[in-house]
Formats: sequence, structure tokens, C-alpha cells
Amino acid sequence: MEALNYPKFTPEMKKTHKILIPNMAPVQFRILEAVMEQAGYTCELLENCGSQVSELGLKYVHNDTCYPALLVIGQFLDALSSGKYDLDHTALIITQTGGGCRASNYIHLLRKALVKAGYPQVPVVSLNFSGLEKDSGFPMTLPFLHKLLAVVYYGDLLVALKAQTEPYELEKGAAKALQDKWLNTICGWVREDRGYSQREMKAAMPEIAKEFAAVPVHRLPKVKVGVVGEIYVKYSPLGNNDLERFLASQNCEVNLPGLMGFLQYCIYNLSETARLYGGSFLEKHASDLILKYVEGMERVLIKTLKDYGYHAPLPFRELIKLTEGIIGVGDKMGEGWLLTAEMVELVRAGYENIVCAQPFGCLPNHICGKGMINKIRELYPQANITPIDYDPSATRVNQENRIKLMLAVARERLAERAAELPELPRRTASAGEYSAPERLRNRARAMV
Repeated sequence: MEALNYPKFTPEMKKTHKILIPNMAPVQFRILEAVMEQAGYTCELLENCGSQVSELGLKYVHNDTCYPALLVIGQFLDALSSGKYDLDHTALIITQTGGGCRASNYIHLLRKALVKAGYPQVPVVSLNFSGLEKDSGFPMTLPFLHKLLAVVYYGDLLVALKAQTEPYELEKGAAKALQDKWLNTICGWVREDRGYSQREMKAAMPEIAKEFAAVPVHRLPKVKVGVVGEIYVKYSPLGNNDLERFLASQNCEVNLPGLMGFLQYCIYNLSETARLYGGSFLEKHASDLILKYVEGMERVLIKTLKDYGYHAPLPFRELIKLTEGIIGVGDKMGEGWLLTAEMVELVRAGYENIVCAQPFGCLPNHICGKGMINKIRELYPQANITPIDYDPSATRVNQENRIKLMLAVARERLAERAAELPELPRRTASAGEYSAPERLRNRARAMV
């Protein structure tokens, strides 16, 4: 098949084809599925996992290609071979970031793999913001873009609330059930074409946080772990071997920086490129106009989390400042300077134990992630960062053992902080009779 002779997703296919969505960020993409359905598309968010996914990826994608491409393509091929879909009326959707990351070329690798696997009739839709794939792309109207922003902010809120509630809940599963409830509610709103205006979100977000804040909890001191890295491996349970669940099993509180930060980073870079290398006045300042619009919802999210006692991320403009003296904002391939800034933000916020998840051979992550660790430790001695490579040849046991070593250091430091609490007179008392300082000291020591 020649390069330009691939099947194109036409407007008529909107009524005849089901679009399969790869599962990168499970919460946010559930709402994305609802947005696409409201727009008239028939969609399904894929949940097929397992070793067969990576094996299919290895079979049809060169093993030098980065791990996320291998998994996404493998997941698509596994779904198409399952017998669940009418292959003549099935399409695939994939994102393209643009820029120098190999992610921009996943779509070409996918089309090539489809032909090799015997599915040349399956069209691929490009979801991108950079004008790529105009003839087989997705119509990016302003209303659709507005809904996508709401998707990400709602998803980021639900992820943050669950992550900061679940480790301390008294009733196992309460936070997960609440997240599922609100996820279904938000998807219902979206399908009814409501719930995504700033006014509606400003009213809805506090209601969501209020219910999470009402979950009975016992906030013992726990090891706090941040997760950063390449965007797919960072968020996808398939890509990181269910990293969040593993950290939860190790009695940790996990902070996964929101997906909106990456979108703001991509928007910011549009004008930063023009400022660094030349461009028109409009090109140099277009990002500022878009970011100002986005910041309206950002303020709602941050205020909601703070008002109900949860940790809130820094505003994006503040995140940019964290790069000063460490890395230049011209370093914007892949996750670029954002990866470094997120690590600094996590350390400063008390999540100094960090897993830096990266696909093996991903140059942007090796430079902006692993390459910045020593500099961050120099500025913040409390930083306890471990880079973890993910690829088909890396074993889950080895990855988890490396993380356990990082957690062992974290627990030692937690014990040291507990030991530094002032000694109180020894006495015999029931738990309810201890003073607040005594309870704090006992809880900290009990955790280690």
C-alpha cells in the first residue's frame, strides 16, 4: 500500500463505524468517550490487557520503536482479532502530539501494522491539535475543544480526590465507589450536552469534593509517592504494569500530576517556539490568549481542592518558574521541561519520593527525567527519585523490586521524622486519652 493510499475516515463513516479508543488515562478517557458519543460517534474505550498485547505489538512493530507505540498498536490489533467487531465498520483513533517526539509517527506505524496483520480496510482517525493528518483527521471545532478541556479537568479532579482519600478510608472501596458514581454522573451530563460550561463546572466541582471530604478517614502518616514520566507510561496501567495499584499495596499515597498540565505545556510551547526561533506577533502571543481561557477552569479546580483540605497542584504559570536555574523551557521534545518541573513541584509539596516512569530508549525522558535527578537532589536533598524503564524485556518483578528499594529509604526517613518528635512522659492510657502530640507521634511510629 502506497503512503497516501490508506483508507480515510470520511464524514459518512460517522454513522456506520465504531471507533476504538486506546486506554491511556482511564478516568479522563471515559469522559472523552462520552463527549464523542454526544457528538454522534459510536465509540468503545478498550480495556483489553495482558501479555498478548505486547506480543502482538512486538510482532508487527519494530522493537526499536518506543514502548507506548508498541502497546497501543498491540492493543488495537488484539481487539481487532478478538472477533467482537465488524472489521468493515470499525475505525481506530490515535493522538498525535506533533513536534519531535516519535509519538507523531505512531499513526504511520499503526497503518503499516494493520496492513501486515490483514486489516487494510480499517481507517485510522487522528486526534491532534497541530494540523497533522488533515484528510483523515478529527474535526476540531471550538465547542468540541471546550468539551475536551472539561473532560480533562473533571478527570484530574476525580483522580486527585480518590488518590488522596483512598489510602486513609475506613471503609475499603468507598473512594473508588464515589469516583465511579461521579464518573457515571459526569458522563451522563456530557451525553445530555451539559455540565461542561465554566458556570456548571464551578457549581459541580465543590459538590464532588464535598462528598469525597465526607468519606470517613483515619489520616495516619504514610509514605507519599509522586509519579512522573512519559505521558502514556505515566498514566496507563497497561504501560506501567498497574503502578498505582502496586504503590497502594505498599501502603503509599500516590500523587499523579494531572493531564491538564501536559495540555497546557503543549499550548505554551506553540508560542515559545516562535519566541525562540522567530515568528509573527500572533504566533508569539497566541498561547497566552489560550492559556488565559484555560486558567479560568484551572482556578476552579485548584480552589475546590484547597477549600476541602486536599493538596492542589500549582497553577501552570507557577510551574514554569520552577524550571529556572535547572532546565530551559526551550527543551520541549516529548514531556521536555514539564517533566523536570513536575518533579520539583512534587518534592516541594512533600511528595519527595518519586517514580520516574520512562520507556526504554526515550531520549526526551532520559534527558529531562533521569538526566535531571542529580541536579534536583543537589537543590532538594530530600528528593528520593528512582527512574524505572518500561519495555517488553523489562520484568515486572525487577521494576517492583527497584521501587521497593526507594520505598525502604522513604520509610526510614519517615521513621527518623517520627523519632525527632519531642519525647513525652511515659504513661499508661487508652488510645482516646492520649493528647494530640502523643497521638501524632504514636501514629508516625506505628507506620514504620
